[in-house]
Amino acid sequence: MSKLLSEYKIKDMVLKNRVVMPPMCMYSAAADGLATEWHNVHYATRAIGQVGLIIVEATAVSPEGRISDNDLGLWSDEQITPLKKLVDTVHKSGSKIGVQLAHAGRKSTSAVTPHFSVTDVGFSDDYIKPQMLDDAEIMRLADCFKDSAKRALTVGFDFIEIHGAHGYLINTFLSPLTNTRDDKWGGSREKRFAFLELIIKNITSVWPDEKPLGVRLTTFDYAADGITQQDVDYIVAESKKLGVDIFDISSGGVINAPINAYPGYQIKLAEAVKKANDVTVIAGGLIDDLDLARDIIENERAELLFIGRALLRNPYWVQDAARKLGDDRFIPKQYSRA
Repeated sequence: MSKLLSEYKIKDMVLKNRVVMPPMCMYSAAADGLATEWHNVHYATRAIGQVGLIIVEATAVSPEGRISDNDLGLWSDEQITPLKKLVDTVHKSGSKIGVQLAHAGRKSTSAVTPHFSVTDVGFSDDYIKPQMLDDAEIMRLADCFKDSAKRALTVGFDFIEIHGAHGYLINTFLSPLTNTRDDKWGGSREKRFAFLELIIKNITSVWPDEKPLGVRLTTFDYAADGITQQDVDYIVAESKKLGVDIFDISSGGVINAPINAYPGYQIKLAEAVKKANDVTVIAGGLIDDLDLARDIIENERAELLFIGRALLRNPYWVQDAARKLGDDRFIPKQYSRA
């Protein structure tokens, strides 16, 4: 049996294989942030396809925090029921499902304003100029993450991932390229971590110990004077102490810098985190090839592997991999004659 298709247990969450569908925005939510039938079909199809862990797309903790007005939200109790229907459907096929809680910060295109960020400098001329967060607003948004985590528990999610990557709000606090504040929220790496620290503490106060918690991190900014490996190792070590179990490793997005993307281009970043820290790591980046996927897991370059665009093209990527590897455990009986 290939290790790629082996079980992985973290806390009370047991994954039937190592394949993770990462959060990918579908831009198909209702205007009020509610999940739609599109989401039900989209995620259920990947569950039937036997993905081990599905992470629902960036789900905003406040209305102005959506990447677009067509993104999901979990800032209101009204948003619970549609998501619960989605989660229950995914569970019927044996997949685990988490949600990525997010705030877009200065990269929001929502019509709900003002937009907020660690700075009052916009991402580019194509975005609304943000309002620099003051202490009261920082505390309010940290509370929004806590309230959304409570709702995620009511929905029945198995896992929460905090979005700390790709130039969205938390990432701009962590990166020295964007966080040039001279107050308690910026300057040293310890102060740049303070906002994420507060969010983690808020979430762990309401999220059960037996359910895993994760963070998605940008660990390379593709620019001089960006986040360093020492910064990353500090963030990971401190987050682990606070109760974070899984680190989803990504790169870029905090500034408009070119990225040389190729299959597996982020694996070395995940390896660096894994080498320096005793933590569970999700790695990925344009992975489609089965041999490369097996190499990453079997050579312990990461514990889990995110397959993104390939799962958009082929929801049955795991089933196809299982057939090639002669493992019929992941072929639903309805598809056994395929």
